[in-house]
Amino acid sequence: MDQSLLQFCLKKGFLVDPEVLTLFKDIENPVSAQIFMESLAQHNSTRMITKQFFSNTSLIHEVFSRIPEEHKRSIEKLQIKLGLNIEISREIQTPISEVSSSSTKLDLVVKQTRAPIKVFCSPTNFNKKIEVSDFVKHYKNRFIEIKGVLQEHVELTNLVSINKISNNKQSLSIIGLVLEKKLTKNKNLILRVEDLTGTTSLLISANKLELLKKAEDVVLDSVLGFKCSGNKEILFVNDIIFPEAVLFERKHGPEENYAAFIGDLHVGTGLFMEDKFLRFIDYLNGVLPSQPSADKIKYLFIVGDLVCGVGIYPGQEKELIIKDLEGQFQKAAELLSKIRKDIQIVICPGNHDGVRIMEPQPLFDEKYAWPIYQLENVTLVTNPSRIVFGENGSFPGFNLLMYHGYSYHYYVDNVGHLRRAKATNSPEKIMAFLLKHRHMAPTHASTLYYPLEKDSLFIREVPDIFFSGHTHKGAVTYANNVLIISASTWESKTEFQEKMGNEPDFCKVPLFNLKTRAVHVLDFE
Repeated sequence: MDQSLLQFCLKKGFLVDPEVLTLFKDIENPVSAQIFMESLAQHNSTRMITKQFFSNTSLIHEVFSRIPEEHKRSIEKLQIKLGLNIEISREIQTPISEVSSSSTKLDLVVKQTRAPIKVFCSPTNFNKKIEVSDFVKHYKNRFIEIKGVLQEHVELTNLVSINKISNNKQSLSIIGLVLEKKLTKNKNLILRVEDLTGTTSLLISANKLELLKKAEDVVLDSVLGFKCSGNKEILFVNDIIFPEAVLFERKHGPEENYAAFIGDLHVGTGLFMEDKFLRFIDYLNGVLPSQPSADKIKYLFIVGDLVCGVGIYPGQEKELIIKDLEGQFQKAAELLSKIRKDIQIVICPGNHDGVRIMEPQPLFDEKYAWPIYQLENVTLVTNPSRIVFGENGSFPGFNLLMYHGYSYHYYVDNVGHLRRAKATNSPEKIMAFLLKHRHMAPTHASTLYYPLEKDSLFIREVPDIFFSGHTHKGAVTYANNVLIISASTWESKTEFQEKMGNEPDFCKVPLFNLKTRAVHVLDFE
């Protein structure tokens, strides 16, 4: 492919960086690659195509939009590599068996269709050096988006910008990003907030116990609404309005199919419970008796830490039985390949999977995870990602938000009621807290992230299901009609978890019925 594409470019007078050619190595149809390169060159007056050119995502989206429909599927892998915000549909027919009838002399081929999904990912291919201005733009745009959500709350009456607050005492509402939070010696809570026009101070009286309790959920850098009274010198808070992720109804699919949810396998460590995972695979394949729902499972979602990784923490090597990343992915692929092929498997990365910690995290590195890429029924997505599954006719499908959960420990350490509840062992409380903020990591220090213009951790679409892992603790609950699922682990308890007082759950698999919404938790421990 590289040579044929290079010859095409030379013939057309395009100068192409060798790094660009490597992006096309998995594209089977050379004509599709040539059409894309020709369209790309038309947008570049210098006729020089470098990898830097692909950092202009809006332009690349435009190029993709001009590709004829019959060639778009061929270059889908290129879209994924570039980490563009894309929609991928999977609908693959897999021959299951042949049934012969001696009476009619006909051979019938019975086929099953792999369930379709749509994937929405954030850009992950960052070539630009990060500057202060990138963070300014990132937070400005985040503020504008969350402000738009808060403006729909009818409680925020007489809403004004900070620079419009006068010297006269009045009742008003503002929307601001929290810069500072401190408790005075009189037990009053002072918040310093800003919008795009200025900053001001807010006071929550020590006498307002319910409001102080509510203010425990106020974290730095969160964007909130405040009902106040006072003037531009200081405002007294009467209520706090969170952006809140709320659904007004719970969808029900037209057919009784199932989705299974797992995470934190940690393949490669001596603590990986391989025998338990093989029992789960036997269940999926209908080997175990008296399991009538197994053949109706159409989706398997894996929320990161598929492998244990190498060099993740000091002393990890003594726990590994597979000491290289490629070998770990080979073992994981061997296990996943045993699962029947009509199940659509979707995997996002976690902090152990050999990709950068900075979010959004890209797809698995193909250099090491090539065995996973070869599995026909596996779709790899970024972390976080939004997936639509179960779409059927007029039914729009379920919106699933997958996020591994790297930010979660920060909030357990810094939010009072989460700390007191030891919420590492109750991850559903952390997830509900983040849904309340419409953001997976509202505080700057809670995770490493790339300051994209469109914040990839902001929850734009309220999901039907919010699925995470990382804590190794299983949970299933609802918050404002959003189904919260936290994955248990397939790794035995580690020394680190012992020291931290964590109590992981093992080998639990929530099964979600798309028709009834019933969730049944299978236990393979």
